[in-house]
Amino acid sequence: MPVSRVSQVRPGLLLSDLDSALDPSVLTSRNVTLVVNASGLDPPYPVLDPVLQVLPVPVQDRPHAPLSLYFLPVARRIQQNRTGSTLVHCSAGRSRSPALVMAYLMRSEGLSLRRAHELVLEARPFIRPNAGFWRQLLVLERELLGQNSVRMTQTEAGVLPEALPDPDRGGTDTGYCINV
Repeated sequence: MPVSRVSQVRPGLLLSDLDSALDPSVLTSRNVTLVVNASGLDPPYPVLDPVLQVLPVPVQDRPHAPLSLYFLPVARRIQQNRTGSTLVHCSAGRSRSPALVMAYLMRSEGLSLRRAHELVLEARPFIRPNAGFWRQLLVLERELLGQNSVRMTQTEAGVLPEALPDPDRGGTDTGYCINV
């Protein structure tokens, strides 16, 4: 059975690739009324009733791209969407859109970055935000919670996020690399 290209992170909060976001049957079957477009493109979305609202996030999938400029506006717009589901997408649904969803979960639910990542990864096992987006999420986490649950670590595969020991679990679980 193929992996679904649309992943439900929370009721009413979906994550996908560009092709799924342009598919009228996906949008109508999931009652999508808001699309957060982090693909860096301006594609022709289907005309639907009710009218589909689109929030563009014009950021490329590059480590120095300023995705954090959109963390708060995206979170606010998702919270304001009460008429249907929100679909957050980028080109493949692996880097920009998962980072935006993690930022939303941290802002709206008060989750640590580690927990937000776990939830998004559970829904969409092949996510891999780039190192720059991880760093921006770390800054957001420190602003929101005053501490970090993840750190960036140099590995043979490059700089990767590593979960820090969880004080809620007695600090016994050692760090592990995320997205290796």
